[in-house]
Amino acid sequence: MKQKFFGLVLTLAAAAAFGPAHAQQKLVPAQSEITFVSKQMGVPVEGRFRQFDGQIAFEPAKPAATKIAFSVDLASVSISKEADAELPKPVWFNSAKFPKATFQSGAVKALGGGKFEIAGKLAIKGASSDVVVPVTLTQSGAVTTVTGAFPIKRLAFKIGENEWADTSMVADEVQVKFKLALTGVGKL
Repeated sequence: MKQKFFGLVLTLAAAAAFGPAHAQQKLVPAQSEITFVSKQMGVPVEGRFRQFDGQIAFEPAKPAATKIAFSVDLASVSISKEADAELPKPVWFNSAKFPKATFQSGAVKALGGGKFEIAGKLAIKGASSDVVVPVTLTQSGAVTTVTGAFPIKRLAFKIGENEWADTSMVADEVQVKFKLALTGVGKL
C-alpha cells in the first residue's frame, strides 16, 4: 500500500512540475488560416488551404525547446472552381501521390517583442528545402495568435511542371501567409 501511495505521489508531483511547461498547444482551426498569393500573367491571385494540422510545443521563454510539426492537405487548396479541379493533378500538387505538404521546425530564435524566427524543413511534392519563417505572437486571453509570411519558389517543389514551368504565365515566387490560433501557450 505504501508503494502504491508513494508511486501516486511521485506521479502527481511530476505532472505538477513538468505538465504545464511541456504541454502541447492546441491549434484552433476555426480561427486559423493559411493563404498564398501567386501572380498569373502579372496579376496577383490569392488562394487558401482549407485543411491543415499541427503538433506544436512553443516555449516563448525557451525558444530552443520549441518543436513544430505541421501538415497541410494539398487537395484542400481553394482558388476558384476551375483552379481547384486542376491543382490536385500531377502537374501541380500531385495530391494523390503527395497528399501533404509538411514543415518540421529546427532552430527557433527570439527576436524580442513577441517576434521569433523559425528555421526548418518545408517538404512539398517530394522535394524539401530549408526555410526561415519570421513569426509574430500576440495574446488575447487564452488564445495566442501566430502570424507570418514567407516566400517559396514553386519550381523548386515542381509545382507547375511542363508548360506551366514558364514563369511568364505563373510567377515562380509564391508568398505564403498564415494566421494560427493556439491555446495552451505560456505567457509571452
